[in-house]
Amino acid sequence: MNRIILMVLKNLFFAPFWFIKLCFYCRAKKYTEQQRFDLLKKGTKKANKGGRVIIEAIGLDNIPKENGYIMFPNHQGLYDVLAFLDVHPHPFSVIMKKEVEDIPFLKQIFICMRAYAIDREDVRKSMKIIMQVTKEVKEGRNFIIFAEGTRSKGNFTREFKGGSFKSAMNAKCPIVPVALINAFQPFDSNKIDKVIVKIQYLKPLYYDDYKNMKSVEIANYVKRVIDQALKENEEI
Repeated sequence: MNRIILMVLKNLFFAPFWFIKLCFYCRAKKYTEQQRFDLLKKGTKKANKGGRVIIEAIGLDNIPKENGYIMFPNHQGLYDVLAFLDVHPHPFSVIMKKEVEDIPFLKQIFICMRAYAIDREDVRKSMKIIMQVTKEVKEGRNFIIFAEGTRSKGNFTREFKGGSFKSAMNAKCPIVPVALINAFQPFDSNKIDKVIVKIQYLKPLYYDDYKNMKSVEIANYVKRVIDQALKENEEI
């Protein structure tokens, strides 16, 4: 977590006031999703600059023009969501595993995003969250779901779980595969050297593209196109 310390030290006057404001936004219900998103983006950009993290976004034109979509990136590290906050043009929330919801700093960000934590051991609660996310996506919210369920801490992927795509299938919404490259380096290593994190938005799947596919087939497809993007990056 050396880079987090660097981020704070480089923003010594900004960070305390921003964090206090973040905590206030977490508790108050009067702020819109766009206002909360703008606050998070401002803090993220400051932190990245101070922490020597550069975000390169590729394929922004693949992001659906209308809200109400779910992004499925590979899951590299604790930094993943912050990479999206730097460059993504529209507000979004995230589905996370219960184990990370109480990590300081990330906890406040997740609360501000109105994110959901899934306990993989509690099937009934998980089903309720899937139903709630389906409802919110239909209403125009965007989400990130990490279909691997655990961090790879490297530029490779693990198995993508078919069940992770149930909310998208139920909502009949666009599915956006996203390749994260080097996103494990900022927080899952002790290095503080300058690092370039890439986010590559890949061609989305619309309902007509996947309506005859099973969830496992969708998961395998998303994994395959992300793997291809990771491979192509290695060859550059």
